[in-house]
Parts: sequence; C-alpha cells; structure tokens
Amino acid sequence: MKKQSGMDSGYPRDLLGYAGKPPHANWPGQARIAVQFVLNYEEGAENHVLHGDAGSEQFLSDIIGAASYPDRHMSMDSLYEYGSRAGFWRIHQEFQRRELPLTVFGVAMALARNPAVVEAMMSANYDVVSHGWRWIHYQNMAIETERQHMQRAVDTLTELFGKPPLGWYTGRDSPNTRQLVVEQGGFLYDSDYYGDDLPFWMPVILANGESRPHLIIPYSLETNDMRFASPQGFNSGDQFFTYLKDSFDVLYAEGETSPKMLSIGMHCRLLGRPGRFRALQRFLDYIQQHDRVWICRRQDIAEHWCRQHPYQDPALVQSPRGRDKPPCPYRHDEGDRSK
Repeated sequence: MKKQSGMDSGYPRDLLGYAGKPPHANWPGQARIAVQFVLNYEEGAENHVLHGDAGSEQFLSDIIGAASYPDRHMSMDSLYEYGSRAGFWRIHQEFQRRELPLTVFGVAMALARNPAVVEAMMSANYDVVSHGWRWIHYQNMAIETERQHMQRAVDTLTELFGKPPLGWYTGRDSPNTRQLVVEQGGFLYDSDYYGDDLPFWMPVILANGESRPHLIIPYSLETNDMRFASPQGFNSGDQFFTYLKDSFDVLYAEGETSPKMLSIGMHCRLLGRPGRFRALQRFLDYIQQHDRVWICRRQDIAEHWCRQHPYQDPALVQSPRGRDKPPCPYRHDEGDRSK
C-alpha cells in the first residue's frame, strides 16, 4: 500500500500518515509484532571540556537537572563511565546468553575510545547504526559543520567495523539532519522520528531541489529507559516493566490483523544499573513466552520493508547510491540474527 501524503498543501509536516489504514507488515513467520531493542552507546562523546566543549554534560544521567560546569564535572564523568565500564557488559552478556539480536546506536567518538566494546559488538554481529560523531545538540549547528561531523562518523565507524553503517540516528538533531543523511548517500534508513508504529517512505528535498525517497524506521522516547532520567519518568524497574508490557500487549493484540513494531531504547549507564536491569530481564522473559514475535535488528526491519513495501512512485525511485539501483539496496553478506 502506498502511504498517503498529508503534505499536498505545501505544509512541510505529514500529519496524515497511513490515515488509519496501515499496510500489513508481513513480518517473517507471520509475526504479530516486530520487537527491536536499541542500545545507545554514548559514553566518551558527551559534552565535556576535554572534548573542546564549553561545559560539562547535563542530559540523561542520574543527576536530573544537572548544571553545566566550565570544567570537569567529576560526578557526571563517573556516571557516564559506569555505562562503558559495567553497564554495557551487563546488557551485552544478557543478549548473548539469550542469543537475541541487538541494534547499537553508536556514537563514533565514544566507540573509538573503547576497542573492547567494539570487538564485542563485532563478535555478536550487532547492527551498529551511526549515532553521530558527537553526542551533543545539533539544533543550532552550522550545516557544513554538521555535514563534516556526519562524514567523520561514517569514516570512523567504517574503520572500526570494516564496513559503513547502514542506519543513522542523531537524536539531538537539527532541521538539516535528514537532508544531510540523504545527501551523504550511503544510508538505508534513519530513525530520527517518533511518530508512527510502522516504517514509511518520506520524500526528502535536497539542497539542489531534487526530491528523493527515504526510508524512516521510527524510534521511541517513551518505551525507553531515558525516562529514568527525566522529570515524571520511571522511578522503579516495576514501572518500566509495566509500561513495556502494556505497550507490547496492545500491539500484540492489534497484530492479529494489523502487525506493528515496538522499539525499546536502552542506555548503558541507565538500564545497565542492577536495580533497573531486572526489568529488562523480566520483559525479555515475558515476550519470549509468546509465539509470533519477531525479535530483530533495525537493519532487518529496513531490509524487510524494502522487499515487502518498496517505494511506489517511479518518478522518485532514485537511490542515494545510484540511479540504476532500487531506493534502498539491502545486503546479504551478514547472518540474519532475527528471532
């Protein structure tokens, strides 16, 4: 089914979406739901005077509402370092024990500082999505500087993992980010979007006025452990588990006739803490008791969508990788880690 457009009037937002008539996802194995876990790896690339920034990081730590200091914030340093030293390994080992696939939103500078983590990700065949060069705000950054950061992220991840990333997610993005992603030319999709339960195609206008189709794999900021570090968020693992379970149950029921996807966002320094980690274990136990659940990587979803729901408008089917290729070529050189 072709996604209806809500942008015919020239208004640059699509408020219509699938208009209550989403396509049948046709997930593998007749799954009623695709569940996708994302581990954000950001430690070592946050705002920091050692990285040339004016002050210390304020966002997503156990110091809610932290001030930014024009010097090292030693407590903030150690809270982030918990993620790289302990939290990553706890989450990684759990997914390995269960033989479950995982996507990593990896900040290139952070990964470059931790070769042991890179080696573990490579051995596990995780889908490593570029989470930018730095884990900072890009909203007010000059477009050329953001372009340079994007290319540096791609180059660094290619050097670290031996292949370029297929997905992009900035998180703290700018109005220019998606245009730059498409112009960069090597990405299968991006996930800087939170407004749907299914992937969809979006026309992106480039600097030269050309329009190209681009695949969006939506992410989530609410089925996400970041709410442990926000006002009126989760105060306990029980709250997190209940919210994930309720989200799964609603989508699983809908999936009898209209399958959807569920994204779970995790951070090494947040969910990696023992008192929160138990909620993840409980949720994994719960969904693994259900049939017709596709636990997969974001790359698997993107490739599936390209096969099952390719872009419909032939006038716009021009790949960022070349005009003679389909709008999102997918690779078969990696093992399918979906469950």
